Amino acid sequence: MTVTQAPTDSAGLRARFDAELIAFLDRQDPDWPDGAPRGVFTTLRRFVLAGGKRLRPLFCYWGWRGAGGPDGTPIVVAAAALELFHAFALIHDDILDGSDRRRGEPSVHRIFADLHTRSSWRGDPEAYGRNTALLCGDLCAAWSDQMFHECGLDPETVHRGYAVFSLMRTEVIAGEYLDLVSGVGGGSVASALTVIRMKAARYTVTRPLQIGAALAGAPAELLDALAEFGDPLGDAFQLRDDVLGVFGDPAVTGKSVLDDLREGKPTVMMALARDAADRSQSSRLRELFGNPDLDAEGAAELRTIIVSAGALEKIEQMIQVRAEAALATLEHMALTPESRAALAALATQAVDRQR
Repeated sequence: MTVTQAPTDSAGLRARFDAELIAFLDRQDPDWPDGAPRGVFTTLRRFVLAGGKRLRPLFCYWGWRGAGGPDGTPIVVAAAALELFHAFALIHDDILDGSDRRRGEPSVHRIFADLHTRSSWRGDPEAYGRNTALLCGDLCAAWSDQMFHECGLDPETVHRGYAVFSLMRTEVIAGEYLDLVSGVGGGSVASALTVIRMKAARYTVTRPLQIGAALAGAPAELLDALAEFGDPLGDAFQLRDDVLGVFGDPAVTGKSVLDDLREGKPTVMMALARDAADRSQSSRLRELFGNPDLDAEGAAELRTIIVSAGALEKIEQMIQVRAEAALATLEHMALTPESRAALAALATQAVDRQR
């Protein structure tokens, strides 16, 4: 009898993660409370399964394999649970940022605000959209916890990984708060780097890696080494995200290039632009950046200032330095050869991208 080995390339793993997400969501369907409108469930199902890079599950899986864990359904399920937590973070982040697009489609709060308007319901459509989306995000967080604990690994093993999972959740929420504080403050380069480390870098790379490795029983030395790899790579990932938020192609990224500029998002790139701008440029930055009525022409002027002030070039250098530091660390880590090669490929995918 021929035994077909499950695929472990990135595309194959993404398909396996999605299959487990579908199976989990399908199991929730019969338990949806009687009398509760199904709009929340169907919207969340569509949102969770509508694309995404699945980077966090991929890093979790290879953290497990790198620590000697075998391929199998339990780790695929545990890793896929991180995608539900990611859905929670995206939904809430879009509310906080006022972003109306996500992955080329209306964001969750926009879906429900538009439903309110079309239905001619009483009250404020925007408030209804925000409040419903908050509940959707909360449900994704609860589902993530449930899926992780039901992954099929024994309780002691799950407990090891869950300790890192809990730390990740705290860091993400604290990072979101720091992001809000930075938005009303000076927005220095140092504060922006702190925000991306806590809000994005560790949550995207370091903690998923450590969750997988902890599940596999990795020693503290390997968990520390994974942080030395994951932290700079996660920083580079988020710095690239910030660049794409202003200079990306909306048809590819699925998000408007106006959102971050209208919001006045306190990114490292904008902090660098402010520091290097001359008097005239500084005046225009104050007028345009964070203006909720910013139009395409104003955004184009801001991009010109960012480039001429040298901020874009500096960000690209920062991305390269951090990516190279991560890869240099990877070469000396006590990992299986297969996982080392997979993580090197993931590092390139995380940084050299258009979406």
